[in-house]
Amino acid sequence: MSDTVTALRARNRNIQPLPSVSNSAFDRSVFALMERIEYRRCTSGEDIEEIYRLRYKAYRTHGIVSEKADMVMHDALDETPNCYRFGVFLDDQLVSTVRLHHMSQAEPYAPTMSVFEDVLAPRLEQGETFIDPSRLAVDPELGSAMRTLPYITLRLAVIANTFFDTTSCLCMIRDEHQAFYQRVFGSEAIAGPRPYASVNVLALLYESNIERNMGGLLRRFPFFRSTALEQRLLFARPAQGELGPLTILPSTRYNLSAAA
Repeated sequence: MSDTVTALRARNRNIQPLPSVSNSAFDRSVFALMERIEYRRCTSGEDIEEIYRLRYKAYRTHGIVSEKADMVMHDALDETPNCYRFGVFLDDQLVSTVRLHHMSQAEPYAPTMSVFEDVLAPRLEQGETFIDPSRLAVDPELGSAMRTLPYITLRLAVIANTFFDTTSCLCMIRDEHQAFYQRVFGSEAIAGPRPYASVNVLALLYESNIERNMGGLLRRFPFFRSTALEQRLLFARPAQGELGPLTILPSTRYNLSAAA
């Protein structure tokens, strides 16, 4: 573990924890794992290549993509100006990843637009904005013991919707994932199924309205909460000539408001 991460964790141990709002075993297991987690917003270098390999490994294991000689998975949407690529590291090892697009009329680029443009373009023209999480992948070698990782990874999408003050969170999902998105995020199907060229499955378009669902989501799953500081560290673009933070630790259990 890097000296920077060690120092951040030491600082966090001296910060007053947020009041507990849940005693469920599941919440406790998520919080326990988050003590060992760091987020990295990746733009280049070895972390990006590792993310592309993990995507392919996970999707190939589940038969979602065809075999490729280079064993990586990326596309042009990885390079759009509204794209945020994250790696989730457990004890300094990449264990999951997700890609987020902040969609607006000025920057409509996102996987959902490539399949459901007829549904979304009119709404973007009316001023609505969205977060589109895609390329969610968890290392398949971790097995069911890491069933909390999808929550910790999709927490980034929850934070993005808060930071950018969006209308909704959009997801293209497979049929077998409908129950999860309905139960956790209150998502509803709005279009599909339709073919999605980069994967071997039909995609359903699901939407979770932020104004209607966010409050209940944060009450039911307190580990989705975040501070203003963490939101800025994850999603604020650094000023020209400045470097963004290399490592961001989840702030859910700590009251960092005074530092925001």
